[in-house]
Amino acid sequence: MHVFEAPHGDRLQVVPERGGLLTSWICNAQERLYFDSERFADPAKSVRGGIPVLFPICGNLPGNRLDLPQGSYTLAQHGFARDLPWQLQPLSDGSGIRLVLESNPQTLAAFPFAFRLSLDYRLEPSALEILATVEHTAGSEGPMPFSLGLHPYFAVSSLSAASLEGLQESCLDHLQMAPASTADQLAKLSEGVDLLANPTGDAVRLVDAGSGQTITLELTAPLDLAVVWTEPPRPMVCLEPWTAPRGSLATGDRCLQLDPGQAMQLRCRYVCSDPG
Repeated sequence: MHVFEAPHGDRLQVVPERGGLLTSWICNAQERLYFDSERFADPAKSVRGGIPVLFPICGNLPGNRLDLPQGSYTLAQHGFARDLPWQLQPLSDGSGIRLVLESNPQTLAAFPFAFRLSLDYRLEPSALEILATVEHTAGSEGPMPFSLGLHPYFAVSSLSAASLEGLQESCLDHLQMAPASTADQLAKLSEGVDLLANPTGDAVRLVDAGSGQTITLELTAPLDLAVVWTEPPRPMVCLEPWTAPRGSLATGDRCLQLDPGQAMQLRCRYVCSDPG
């Protein structure tokens, strides 16, 4: 476990060996992330909390199969990045940390491409900027398809006090894999929702009427789809940036590709607003 503290007092806590998982973000002296430490203590269980990394897919593929010219591969939901150890480096300007994951025999067995994925977490006053750099490194042929997402769990005073602003009227209900009314879905946060939507602009806001706090997700294409997920009775709302919907590597819908030697940067920013 590693702790980074910025000069202005905000703080990050990360566990590089457990999927490069950011487990805590202290902003303006308040913990912003939900984290189930008891569940985290059991490595056999998927985590509930922090900021898991989704790569090289978001969501799942039909039958968990990735069919490519190179062959057919088994790739589990959300990919492997959240399950593997990462390398930790300081940012040269002292503003945060960098986490790095590189292809290895384990990744190549599920995804036959050489890659380097780095995530820069940079603390700003009242904000966390996240910059992902995906590189298709030498050692594999053909274009590398991928999707990338982040799965942050934000603590709320209660699900009934939470609301979201800045999403388009229609969304995709992931539970039914069918179009739905965004307003109808958001009215069921306390019952459990899993939806994907386009923002109306370049930001989506998670408002907690109980605490008066707001978390704003600032989006930049192509990391500009928003997923909202709740799991009652946990007092948390996941507000997630994705590059593509579920199944993108099978359908081609918004699938990103890099030729060998190419790299791409993806960014987003979370901003905290507090009452008073």
